[in-house]
Amino acid sequence: MNTKETLNDSILNDLKKRANTIRKDIIEMIYSAKSGHPGGSLSSADIVTALYFHIMNHNPKDPFWAGRDRFILSKGHACPSLYAALAESGYFDVSELKNLRKPKCLLQGHPCTMTPGIEISTGSLGQGLSIATGIALGLRLDGSSSKVFALLGDGELQSGQIWEAMMTAPNFKLGNLTAIIDRNNLQIDGPTEKVMPLEPLKSKIESFNWQVYEIDGHNIREIIQTINRGFKITDKPKMIIAHTVKGKGVSFMENNVSFHGKSPNDEEYRIAMKELEANS
Repeated sequence: MNTKETLNDSILNDLKKRANTIRKDIIEMIYSAKSGHPGGSLSSADIVTALYFHIMNHNPKDPFWAGRDRFILSKGHACPSLYAALAESGYFDVSELKNLRKPKCLLQGHPCTMTPGIEISTGSLGQGLSIATGIALGLRLDGSSSKVFALLGDGELQSGQIWEAMMTAPNFKLGNLTAIIDRNNLQIDGPTEKVMPLEPLKSKIESFNWQVYEIDGHNIREIIQTINRGFKITDKPKMIIAHTVKGKGVSFMENNVSFHGKSPNDEEYRIAMKELEANS
């Protein structure tokens, strides 16, 4: 994939269209399943798009290619965004998306390794950063130039294991690791700052000796430029706090915690698809 630091308008417009397609895929598959997590899937769509269609080196025809970059979706319930990116990349047919959560299908309610392009089963919240840290260390020991990306939910930062990994990755100077927090400020029980306050988040993570950036998680240019900027730092892991809107792209889902984990009904589906089609 293209890793140029500068983006021309044509490339950027294509990425925006891809992100919108992924959002439509998310709504389609969750509506078909009558189950799933639209809020955090929609909030992460721009991040996943930037990674799979511009930043990461990967090969849909050879999912286990040794030279691939690795992606770990720690917030596994947001797998519809990842499944859409994998399908649109060519790991499997887009028609498979409508089988989300069906028995014996490729696309379960949380990522598992039966799905082409999935590195490891995730969704027990709080474990993904530890997994990514171990993979990054293993790749370095193997002399690999591959990079590791982990996408975390802000709610799962309340898990203690996250902070153990926060200590570990800088200790081993894992410059090949980039973690991104989908900072949409909502979790299933409500606002993160009411459930278990995280702020001041940036200074907390910096105190563990990570290189930390704060960005607009819906600005694809900023996402890509920040990741590329981080690549120049080779002696410490990078953490990107991506400020996002839960349910981004569908007006009635935006900042609406009730859509953390429920499917739209028939009328809501119609409205959501009409709004997303208008952005095509």
